[in-house]
Amino acid sequence: MARVYDALKRAEEERKQLTRAAGDPVAPVVPEPAEAARDRDDLPDRPAPGRSAGFETGLARLSGPTRGSEINKRRIAMLQPESYVAEQFRALRGRIDAIASQRPVRTVSITSAFPDEGKTTCAVNLAIVTSMSLERRALLIDCDLRRPKIHEALGLRPELGMAEILTGAATLDDALISTDGIDLDVLAVRDRPANPSELLGSPEMRALIEEAKQRYDRIILDTPAALGLPDAKAVTELCDGTVMVIRADSTSQVDIQAVLEILDAPRILGLVLNGVDVDQGRYGYAG
Repeated sequence: MARVYDALKRAEEERKQLTRAAGDPVAPVVPEPAEAARDRDDLPDRPAPGRSAGFETGLARLSGPTRGSEINKRRIAMLQPESYVAEQFRALRGRIDAIASQRPVRTVSITSAFPDEGKTTCAVNLAIVTSMSLERRALLIDCDLRRPKIHEALGLRPELGMAEILTGAATLDDALISTDGIDLDVLAVRDRPANPSELLGSPEMRALIEEAKQRYDRIILDTPAALGLPDAKAVTELCDGTVMVIRADSTSQVDIQAVLEILDAPRILGLVLNGVDVDQGRYGYAG
């Protein structure tokens, strides 16, 4: 965490200098990892004692007034694979691979403090760029049994899903969906059960993860938000590592620390700062 907060603090000062020099707000483009964030009075100068993170990275503020553009940004690595945003998800993949060279990281859960902070966008795009790796099989699992979004983001119509597997009504083979155009398998959500927390913490969930690990090189799991519900903790405890998504100008220091207290700190691979604003010209970006 120390490197995360130090990077965010440096980025804040740099952004102020650029804004004063240019006289205009910075433009919404993906920065180099953790180099530029907007003013955040609630971000601390120092992390909570005893916390650490494997990496930190930043993703652009992607705006879209319509529902269609909101869905499209969740799969930008598929629709615009050569874009700078897609490159940042590749950088995220590379950072996770670097950690995986030191210890097993086959299953990666993606979470956030609250809904609508960008965790599904991160999970989908990370899974897409992971599936593009040579000789690597990737699986994307929607573990949000309350507000599932992955099937919508990828334009899928699941006939069976997570709930059916966990209740014994279907097998993994029954529920898997292949995505068009990329080598990515998806386990989506169809039915929304009345007992999501119990299902995600069940022996059947553990067995599902173990079965998937025998088939796939990297499994990305989109979890529910971590605060207020036990669902995310139940999933992250079954994974090799967790990435937390933080939204600029939204997620507070208190929220970040609360999530790190709830989740198993050694499993936190790092943080992704979502929704940052940076100067296009500094990175040679052509829109």
